[in-house]
Amino acid sequence: MSRIAATFAALKAQGRKALIPYVTAGFPFADITPELMHAMVAGGADVIELGVPFSDPSADGPVIQKAGDRALAQGIGTAKVLDMVRRFRLQDQRTPVVLMGYANPVERYNQTHAQPAGESAFVADAASAGVDGVLIVDYPPEESQDFAAELRARDIDLIFLLAPTSTDERMQQVARIASGYVYYVSLKGVTGAGTLDTGAVEAMLPRIRRHVSVPVGVGFGIRDAATARAIGKVADAVVIGTRLIELIDPQPRDRVAATAQNFLREIRSALDS
Repeated sequence: MSRIAATFAALKAQGRKALIPYVTAGFPFADITPELMHAMVAGGADVIELGVPFSDPSADGPVIQKAGDRALAQGIGTAKVLDMVRRFRLQDQRTPVVLMGYANPVERYNQTHAQPAGESAFVADAASAGVDGVLIVDYPPEESQDFAAELRARDIDLIFLLAPTSTDERMQQVARIASGYVYYVSLKGVTGAGTLDTGAVEAMLPRIRRHVSVPVGVGFGIRDAATARAIGKVADAVVIGTRLIELIDPQPRDRVAATAQNFLREIRSALDS
């Protein structure tokens, strides 16, 4: 059983929902990410989504795009993101870490030059770093069977996005190879866009669950304790990214971790109430 699956099983046994915060690796300071990850766990995070900076993101709104641009300007690439996970794992062997990003950095990945570049090199190094899940926004399920098998062989879950526009056929394709959880994008558009319609989410989740047996997390548009509580009533997990990025962006370095921890503590309390 993967670390993600074990985490969701433990939460289900406790009658609790997963809190999954997202941050861009290397933001807002190049060296702060492991410290920030520990603070998020202290604030109540059950799984951490770590964004791999990419120059041409298709699903990220302006807030997360800006965070990625700043991280790239500070020299943060995939190999450095994996080093951040390794540093986090020195003190935390329990909390699952999911890398969220795009195909290009995976397919051109080659850290050591002692092995063939691309997916296999990425999978090997992600496993050794302690990564538990991978979400590649622009990998369609019908073209991901081999990648999913490579990941699964190393106890890494391949996570997919579903959207309000997803057809039953697409959900069935995702269900055949997805593991860990699926991430339901509750809004049409990019991250941070629009206003969350909790009623629409509540209506959509039973349809997703008819096809998908893994837990369903909901993100895009959850910005505060009230919306997190409403989504937590119907979803297995709540994903928060844009609002967290907005909060830590203006902070001086010595306030970043505490700001994230305090915000997530409010969300955790709302989910548990």
